[in-house]
Amino acid sequence: MTIPVETTPRLTIPKLGLGTWQLRDAEGQAAVESALRLGYRHLDTAARYGNEAEVGAGIAASGIPRGDIFLTSKVWWENLEPESMYRSLEDSLGRLKTPYLDLFLIHWPTPSMDLEGSLKVLKAAQASGLIRAWGVSNFPVALMKQVEALGETPAALQVEYHALLSQAPLLEWCRSRQIVLEAYSPLAQGKLRDHAVLAEIGAKHGASASQVALAWLLRQPGVVPIPKASRAESQQANLDAIPLAARLDAADVAAIDALPKDQRLVNPDFAPAW
Repeated sequence: MTIPVETTPRLTIPKLGLGTWQLRDAEGQAAVESALRLGYRHLDTAARYGNEAEVGAGIAASGIPRGDIFLTSKVWWENLEPESMYRSLEDSLGRLKTPYLDLFLIHWPTPSMDLEGSLKVLKAAQASGLIRAWGVSNFPVALMKQVEALGETPAALQVEYHALLSQAPLLEWCRSRQIVLEAYSPLAQGKLRDHAVLAEIGAKHGASASQVALAWLLRQPGVVPIPKASRAESQQANLDAIPLAARLDAADVAAIDALPKDQRLVNPDFAPAW
């Protein structure tokens, strides 16, 4: 299956990616190899995940040219001082065994971060070819405004987004600036697997509730979901949500839109004010 892409002035990114949080050791490498074999070309990892070596090994074992794969990693919030950011990036590249990243993100903001200094590091890394594009993760609108006030526009913003959590203000912000919004935990960490409304829609289309949840995201302009999936069956099921996105009708979409959208599942004590 050919995965469609989202294209902006700053980024060309496959519309569906493989999230790799918690995919470690031999299982993690096998999951990456399986996904690439099935047709995935977008992999998302982070220094904090502790699996960059496995992701890199999976890429190497796949035999797929590096240039055909969109690879993202992230710097942890404790390493946002310029020297630490550079070191984190270089360490990530070393573990992944790649000369560059397609996208490098600030994983989480922190109140004490030197935002201007961090952005300068990202811009310098891009200018030097270590990264193709840069972005941020877990930034609310208030912080996106600070980035813009510094004269910068990230290529992507990665946040929790699924059928039970609205991101309307951030979506509006990103779309008007051609910033890709990447949706992590797009299946609400399994909560949508047996959701009655989604299951009913799925039954109409010969699909699962999870596939309906993914299709709802995939049909949205500028949104790129990155579901984690370790098994080949789950990875393929997620791929099969791509054609389903075009089959959802107005009534399906309205029913999903009408679900309560207040279930934030990822909210650590260091999270910003949403």
